[in-house]
Amino acid sequence: MDEFDPTSLLTDEATRQIQTRIQPTHGFECVNLRSALGRALYEDIPSTRDVPGHTNSAMDGYAIRGEDIPAEGTRSFNLIGTAWAGHPFPVAVSPGQCVRIMTGAPLPAATDTVVIQEQVQIEGDKILIDSENKPGQNVRQAGEDIAKNQTVLEAGRKLVPADLGLLASLGIGEVRVFRKLRVAFFSTGDELCSIGEELGPGCVYDSNRYTLFGMLQRLGAEPIDMGVIRDRKKDTHEAFEEAAKCADVILTSGGVSVGEADYVKECLDELGQITFWKVAMKPGRPLAFGRINDAWFFGLPGNPVSVMVTFYIFVQPALRKLMGETNTTPLQMQVRCESRLKKKAGRTEFQRGILRRDDANGFTVTGTGAQGSGILTSMSQANCFIILPLEAEAVEPGSMVEVLPFASIA
Repeated sequence: MDEFDPTSLLTDEATRQIQTRIQPTHGFECVNLRSALGRALYEDIPSTRDVPGHTNSAMDGYAIRGEDIPAEGTRSFNLIGTAWAGHPFPVAVSPGQCVRIMTGAPLPAATDTVVIQEQVQIEGDKILIDSENKPGQNVRQAGEDIAKNQTVLEAGRKLVPADLGLLASLGIGEVRVFRKLRVAFFSTGDELCSIGEELGPGCVYDSNRYTLFGMLQRLGAEPIDMGVIRDRKKDTHEAFEEAAKCADVILTSGGVSVGEADYVKECLDELGQITFWKVAMKPGRPLAFGRINDAWFFGLPGNPVSVMVTFYIFVQPALRKLMGETNTTPLQMQVRCESRLKKKAGRTEFQRGILRRDDANGFTVTGTGAQGSGILTSMSQANCFIILPLEAEAVEPGSMVEVLPFASIA
């Protein structure tokens, strides 16, 4: 009922404490180019050659010496041959001569200018060009895209499709990337059943392990699903010990609130070091962060929406840093809200919203309706978070709000 809890950490401070403690994992693996998509480079990639490797034509046309362009009127040139991409013209061009040239073909020796074919008059084996042309036009210089020894991609860059093409243009077929991050996760609670089991009285199917698996898989981590751990201290203790042996990061859902059957906190007091337990946010206030032996630990709430919110806001940026990525800041934007949103001051709220283009080609956002932390349909329908700051209260239609699109964090 009380929105303000003085013992809870502010969201910005929680993020700062996580990000200042973690560092990229050690270790790399060599992968072929087609397996490198979405992975973070372990080291800088220098170019071993110029790209383009030779000065070439940017258009279909005629290669000439720039100094032969007439100062006024037109000038006639003798056509002496053709230069093709992959088949350079082998002879140097003399004053008053020209070579038919195709896009991408190396410029013949002594030429430095290309006149496009639409700007010439053809008269048998001669062409006429006028004074409107400029020396050096329609030419791509050797190394103008990438110079030899230039760093083309820096360590920590998450490779995108264009990067694969860039590396291929340098003749690079294999790169070193940070090794995959091993993330063990389990749910806690006697009420949880796995798919395929018959639901008993008061039981529910465990959805959290499936959303966590999906988010980890899309992130490029190596998920280790340890199932459902029952509400027994011995089981919880053993699960933590096993997870710490095989994983870089441990995620749990449930068991971090205060309750007689919540053994997560008790086991962590014995096995690990916890930095904080609560964050001033909604949903997701019971959030734990710390370390168990050599593994980082995130104790997420048990409610399905809270799990996804805390994962996207805190866990995913941390995992991306651990995976070697250097750019982990998601895109946020200010847009007009078309819904009335309920809120009390005292917590940062991450309400689920639907971001759309309006008739003016701008953006607006609407809420998804009920915002309860157990309403998983609100995450399924949404494509963004509407971030309402700590001091904010109810939002009226037409107000500007901060939005975090899922596309920028997925």
